[in-house]
Amino acid sequence: MADVKLQIAGRPYDVHCADGQEERLHQLAGIVDTKARTIQGGTEVRQLLFTALLLADEAHEARAKVEKAEPQSDSLRAAVALAESREAAARDALREAEAREQALRAELDTARQASAPPPRNAHDRALLQIAERIEALADRAERIP
Repeated sequence: MADVKLQIAGRPYDVHCADGQEERLHQLAGIVDTKARTIQGGTEVRQLLFTALLLADEAHEARAKVEKAEPQSDSLRAAVALAESREAAARDALREAEAREQALRAELDTARQASAPPPRNAHDRALLQIAERIEALADRAERIP
């Protein structure tokens, strides 16, 4: 158990607290002291009473804000979960579309290669062979009486 000396509204107080809680107790006493110094007039007891009432009012308002915010945070959590699931579905759809695109590109490349004209040299050879056949046929046709 630790002993702590506090100063609130100009008056010293000796307080006991659990070991390790001294700094926190000084912080809380500072808040009470600041609030007590804003209240003018009246006895010390009255000043501390109004300080306690003001701090209780602030605590009550803070709790009300938290309670009001909890349903909003729950709906935000649900919205985030929905957005994350939609993102995952969109990623899966994107992966599938990319895979289909790659397959179609490969199929297109294969089709292009199959229907591609033969290299230029093969065309030239084929034309020369055709020309030679035509010449041979023309020679035969000339020999016919």
